[in-house]
Amino acid sequence: MDTQRGRTDRRRFLMIAGVPLLTVGAGLTYLLWPEPPLRPEVRSDLEPLNRRLGPFLGELTDAHWLGYDIDDTGDSRSIPGPDSRVRVVGVARLAAGGAAAITGRPEHAFAAVGAPSGVPAALKQHLPAAAAWQHSPGFDASANRQGADSQASDGLPSGRYLFDTARDLVHFDVLYLFT
Repeated sequence: MDTQRGRTDRRRFLMIAGVPLLTVGAGLTYLLWPEPPLRPEVRSDLEPLNRRLGPFLGELTDAHWLGYDIDDTGDSRSIPGPDSRVRVVGVARLAAGGAAAITGRPEHAFAAVGAPSGVPAALKQHLPAAAAWQHSPGFDASANRQGADSQASDGLPSGRYLFDTARDLVHFDVLYLFT
């Protein structure tokens, strides 16, 4: 009789202790399991770019770009913050002569610069290696001001624009702050 009682007590103990331990273990595994890294896909649609950048760049064609919230970790278990910062980065073709028309404005004083830095790996293949990029902080300020005025509901932009006149390309790296 005592052996039967011992088996019953052991089974009861395993049921009482085992189920909560398994539940806690499964919960911890879920919480600690690493999330796959956030990898936005390269986009080629033009409407969002022309809506935001077209007013000061002209109509864009043949675009390769990314748009993503830089604070989003992809973890669905976190609480979103009150602000979001959306990065729009890519390269697009301007109308024939469009880059020369923009860089030729003396008030912006464009100067030659090296290749863009901080380009996401997914976009590097779309940037020509031999491009002769030109940049103007004055144009950046003007474009950001125009973008803020024309797209008040689309966040406050802060961007950098590089132009290659030989290929009529623009490389844009814009950060929109939504509050």
